[in-house]
Amino acid sequence: MALGATFAALRHRNYRIWAAAGFVSVVGTWMQVLGVNWYVLAKTGSATSMGLTVLLQALPSLVLSVWGGALADRLPAKPLLIVAQGVHAALAAGLALVAVTGAGGLPAIYAISLATGAVSAIEGPVMGRWCSTLVDRASLGNALALGSLTNSAGRILGMSVGAVVVAVVGPALLFAINSASFVAVVAALFAVREQERHTGAVDDGSRSRRGAGRAELESSEADASPVDGGIRAGFRYLLRQPVVLVALALSFVLGSLGRNYQVTMAAMSDGPLRAGASGYGFLSTVFAVGTVLGALVAARRRELGYRVLVGAGLLASAGQIVAGLAPGTLSFAAVILPIAAAAVIIDTTVGARAQLDTDYAMRGRVLAALAVTGSISAAVGAPLLGWLAEHAGPRQTLVLAGVLTSVATVAAGASLDRLRERRLRRRLTLVLNAPAVRRPVRRFAATAARVVRPATAGAARPATADGPVPVPASRPAGPRPAGTRFAGLRPRSGRLVAGPSVRPARECAACAPHRSRRRSRATVAHAADCALAGLAPAPQGHARSGM
Repeated sequence: MALGATFAALRHRNYRIWAAAGFVSVVGTWMQVLGVNWYVLAKTGSATSMGLTVLLQALPSLVLSVWGGALADRLPAKPLLIVAQGVHAALAAGLALVAVTGAGGLPAIYAISLATGAVSAIEGPVMGRWCSTLVDRASLGNALALGSLTNSAGRILGMSVGAVVVAVVGPALLFAINSASFVAVVAALFAVREQERHTGAVDDGSRSRRGAGRAELESSEADASPVDGGIRAGFRYLLRQPVVLVALALSFVLGSLGRNYQVTMAAMSDGPLRAGASGYGFLSTVFAVGTVLGALVAARRRELGYRVLVGAGLLASAGQIVAGLAPGTLSFAAVILPIAAAAVIIDTTVGARAQLDTDYAMRGRVLAALAVTGSISAAVGAPLLGWLAEHAGPRQTLVLAGVLTSVATVAAGASLDRLRERRLRRRLTLVLNAPAVRRPVRRFAATAARVVRPATAGAARPATADGPVPVPASRPAGPRPAGTRFAGLRPRSGRLVAGPSVRPARECAACAPHRSRRRSRATVAHAADCALAGLAPAPQGHARSGM
């Protein structure tokens, strides 16, 4: 299938099936979100009650996401996902029943919202880990970017169609549509070919693992022991990954102070911009378009590295400062557009690095930590920004948040550069100290030493009346000193055993006056030439030419 770099992940059949089913599910999910908000607001007339449903859906992820991550790393993903989709469908059908009959009222809506949040918290890490196996390692970043594009497009379509349906029929039909949308996800789970999945444990660029079969892939998902699959093991592993920790910390700061745009847009529309509800709707539409553009930009990049993360963080932070100074609605919307695009790039990059820079056996727990970070940042940032907007003003809040996130992004970028340089040095040291590298180097050094410093015992010995002229020894007498590592090399400490002070008959005339000079590269080369010419080098080596 011929596709450009923007849609590279769609070359994989499994991902094409999953992307289509995911889009259907996202549309139904946003229809349900709109239906729940409208139903609660119509029954109570209170925005606080509507916010309570959002809180109940987000609260379980603070506790249950870590358990979902541990399950994702210990159990096969497909059975868990099938059960989760069935529970989601049943809960959506329950909402439709409440909306039609009125049985249970608001307490039933709140209970179903809490149960939906609990199932989503456990399902999220399992889904993320399983989806990462649908493409190879090289296409994972592009797949995450296309996932962001699917979510953004599904949100726009779901909210638009849902607004029409709820006005004509009511929210019950929205809940029924969402319940039916999970059938597409279950069908996609069965349509995925197990032999074409990628575990990510090795470089999956080659197709050599395609014949591994279903049993091998499922065993690789469930081979972790209870000790290795525990929550504490996941935390200990993250503490040993400083690069990932810095990325998560930056994601938390940007998410808490720079990502709660629903709060800041509402405060600006109602306050300095005086745009009202229509202006807020216009800004929300612009923001949604920006998320789509950001997903396309992220999908076009071959690699989503930490430089992209820092650059997008600086862009979003600077945009916040400029947005706080925007005089009107149009200028504010013009700044919101790149901020929304940068937000999607940040999310996609953090998700990609969290999976690519960690072990596959720990991927579920890493994704759980990412989900908890997002939930905490939303829970902390929204009330904080709302309080600041109420007491200091919306403009001052945006400018202050932009300055703080800019400082945090610069600090994170400096830390990431140092950590990556340190990790590169450590990996290089491990490679050079490996036996497969160290032993050939030692053999080469020993061979080179024998060539450039041959034993003088093999040189021509002139005959005399008293017998052959003795030659100075080239090796120490007895065992090799402790400072000597390779055969033929001079020991670090100690002296060579000196023979009788008799000069050979055929000695190199160029180096004879310089016996006491230290060896250098030039003298070593000259010594090799002397050896090839059959001349005996001076005992103390050759002098540098020109000395």
